[in-house]
Amino acid sequence: MPSAESPATARRPSSARNAAPGRPPATAFYAVNRGGGLYSEAVSQRLGAWVAMLADRLGIAPTLLTLVNLLIGVGASVTVVALAPAAAAGDLPAWLLGASALIAWQVAYAIDCADGQLARITGQTSTAGARVDILADVMVQISLVIAIGAAATAYRPDIPAWLVAGFAATWMVNLVTSAMQGGAQAASMITSTSLPVRIVKLIRDYGAVVAFCGLVLTFAPTATVWVLVLFFLVNGLFLAASVAHAAVYALRSAAGPGSEDP
Repeated sequence: MPSAESPATARRPSSARNAAPGRPPATAFYAVNRGGGLYSEAVSQRLGAWVAMLADRLGIAPTLLTLVNLLIGVGASVTVVALAPAAAAGDLPAWLLGASALIAWQVAYAIDCADGQLARITGQTSTAGARVDILADVMVQISLVIAIGAAATAYRPDIPAWLVAGFAATWMVNLVTSAMQGGAQAASMITSTSLPVRIVKLIRDYGAVVAFCGLVLTFAPTATVWVLVLFFLVNGLFLAASVAHAAVYALRSAAGPGSEDP
């Protein structure tokens, strides 16, 4: 969940300034992307750069893109919640519902990437814009969690309530860690940027996660319950590991500069 309109002041990169005459190209917008993981950088942020370029040419404000992301993301989730029972009963093609959600969630996330790129390149960053972006991201992710839980229970009504609750509760890890990406509290347990490590980290890449959820709903909707199990375990273990990692670092820091790892 990359932050869209960061309060930090940004200047246009040289590639944008040299793209005369006219507006900056898509490559200039992509150059200021905030990452998010291997999938997000390769797919979502690149799509976002084209959206940002188009929005720049049309004079669309970054916050308007944020609201479009909110509308599409929440709208797709509401549709899944409303139609999952019909799909589970065979009254609606399950693949159609899943494919629609898959495409809508991907489009919404690409726009979420675009609003930040647009704000940074055009100098429209603001504290208010950043706040709207964060709140919109929270709403979209909450709606996504509800949609996945509703679909899982539609296909498997015998799912225990604690699993649905645990899936929803541990998903908060994504929201908290996204909010902590910047500032003094930002840190990573695994700092390696090697390809094998980045592939493993796809399980924490929001773009890859929503793509995975959409693919399951499209091709194996009865297995949606295993999405709950998977991310309940992944997010729960990640939270426990993060607490342990932060606690060890804090204790070493409290013991004195000489005790910290170089």
